[in-house]
Amino acid sequence: MSDNTLTTRAEPTLSETQINLLGWLRRDKPNIFLTGRAGTGKTTLMRELLRQAGNKAAVLAPTGVAAMQAGGQTIHSFFHLPPRVITGRDIRKVRHSRVVKALETLVIDEISMVRSDMMWAIDQSLRLNRECNEPFGGVQMVIVGDLAQLPPVVQGGEAEYLENTHGGPFFFNPQCFREAGFALVELEEVFRQTDEDFIHLLNVVREGDVRADEAERLNERVTGRSGLEASLSHVVLTATNETAFRINNARLEGLPTTPHAFNAKVEGQFDQRLFPAEEPLVLKIGARVMMTRNDPQGRWVNGTLAEVDGFDEKAVRVRIGENVWSIEPAKWERNAYAFDEATRALTKTTAGAFTQYPLRLAWAMTIHKAQGLTLDKVYLDLARRLFAHGQAYVALSRARTLEGLELSRPLTPGDIICDARIFDVKSFCDPVPLSVMGQSSNSAVDR
Repeated sequence: MSDNTLTTRAEPTLSETQINLLGWLRRDKPNIFLTGRAGTGKTTLMRELLRQAGNKAAVLAPTGVAAMQAGGQTIHSFFHLPPRVITGRDIRKVRHSRVVKALETLVIDEISMVRSDMMWAIDQSLRLNRECNEPFGGVQMVIVGDLAQLPPVVQGGEAEYLENTHGGPFFFNPQCFREAGFALVELEEVFRQTDEDFIHLLNVVREGDVRADEAERLNERVTGRSGLEASLSHVVLTATNETAFRINNARLEGLPTTPHAFNAKVEGQFDQRLFPAEEPLVLKIGARVMMTRNDPQGRWVNGTLAEVDGFDEKAVRVRIGENVWSIEPAKWERNAYAFDEATRALTKTTAGAFTQYPLRLAWAMTIHKAQGLTLDKVYLDLARRLFAHGQAYVALSRARTLEGLELSRPLTPGDIICDARIFDVKSFCDPVPLSVMGQSSNSAVDR
């Protein structure tokens, strides 16, 4: 295997700041917008909050992939909302109203992707189904995400409608957000990178305000190699599925070993677009793969790179560093929330399941699929101009170090797309210094 190993962090031990924040959330029940740069531990904190809250909390996300990664349900399916602009006609009583009434805390992950009409609909549906006219039906709202990353999808005439009806396209634009008195908590300690110079460069890209000398520092990482050539030593990040597929396919076909195809088992309701592994999965000895599930014993995590070492009757052998492990098929479940009569609390049910080896070809992947990963060696393929808000920041921030980063061509101002309206969120909620988290409720934010 090449020296392109991915040293992904296992779930870190909570810092004192994170412990204090969790205590404040459980004790005072504030509504908060939890944000922070890439690699600051937002996901870790969210998972621990859900673990502590138990069967009184639910986690939702705007897309099926994000919901599955968070271990919850999509916003659309939970509230029975249509896949279009949401209006008052779409707000109705849901069959599982007892589930909604049992909620004490609702966590929404990837909040940056939630449009204003959906945020308004969440508030209206909670009020209706809980028969409580307080903001969000009196439920504690914990919304998590980084506005500098994934934006809401707004097409055509939708922008004008959202502007006229809710004041803009973002989750913080509707009146209900201001009425709920959200506190803004920004995590500041970066776990992914330690080089202050690189962290600074990522910050200016995140904010869309890159000076000439800062752009020059980044563009020193241009090598001129093609993505196919770079894929031998680096993970190639590209804007399109087509390019990632082409590189992975070329590398796989270039191996002289015999291909092995593995079919997945699909049960119940599981949309093909949500498949977390390839179907069928074609592997060869020598193929570079990425683990797509955490190992309960901590030997690897979702995102660890490996090399296929061989095949057994019911396992694929992979090499990670000096060790060879046998990988068996894993099951991914699509969850839905239900009401448990005995405990009078929430419970999870399984709507569908997908069973496949938790492996994915990993010479190349899209920037979107790399979300959340930490990579030692990253090659950013800029054959096409980056086309979305936050794309450059997401891609660059996957790298652990500046030295581990390569660019196919110089970044231009047109590549660094940042919608300045995201920073308006600070005027819609109350910033809370992290120092107040360990204090009593009287000294915390006034809601």
